[in-house]
Amino acid sequence: MRMRWAILVIAIAALVAGCGGGSKHASDPMIGGPASTWAAGARKAPDFHLTDQNGKALSLAAYRGHVVVLTFLDPLCRNYCPVEAARLGDVVRSLPAGARPAVVAVSVNVFGNAPRYLRQDIAKWRVGPTFRWGVGTPKQLAAVWKHYDIGVLDQTKKIAGVVVHNIVHTEAAYVVDANGFERALFLWPFTAADMKTTLTGLSG
Repeated sequence: MRMRWAILVIAIAALVAGCGGGSKHASDPMIGGPASTWAAGARKAPDFHLTDQNGKALSLAAYRGHVVVLTFLDPLCRNYCPVEAARLGDVVRSLPAGARPAVVAVSVNVFGNAPRYLRQDIAKWRVGPTFRWGVGTPKQLAAVWKHYDIGVLDQTKKIAGVVVHNIVHTEAAYVVDANGFERALFLWPFTAADMKTTLTGLSG
């Protein structure tokens, strides 16, 4: 219940701020620690079948034997998502090569999944070589969002006759262990140090 309540709170905050704007800034003070944690073997991470930025098949099951940070980002976002992605890149680089997790970002914006956007983000957001986007049809993505309690809202409006999609969504990152079980949930904003502590505990 604590996890679902925390996700609801952050989703409501997202509806107020949105990915494209709001009164808060990415430099605001961070909060600490995961919102929820689970014991080994307690909570299986739902699998999914998507494609990555290069059109290659992407599934959570394919990472069995490796720790994964599973997050949910908007490829067209220029506010919180780039900062979260860069922070995860910092975490990955701070760990020894053998302990670095894969980072999988499931898109929350079906209008921003063109390969050129995905590759541009990877280059600009300093995410590192273990980062992969997960994209698919609206139905496929909606199923993944639902499985992981990710709220996504498309605030559509017209500006000078042009339809603009402002996507607001839950900013969450799950830590999935090498056996495919959820071990921690981080809600934005989180610190690199807190994420690193959780990941180090899994590899120790």
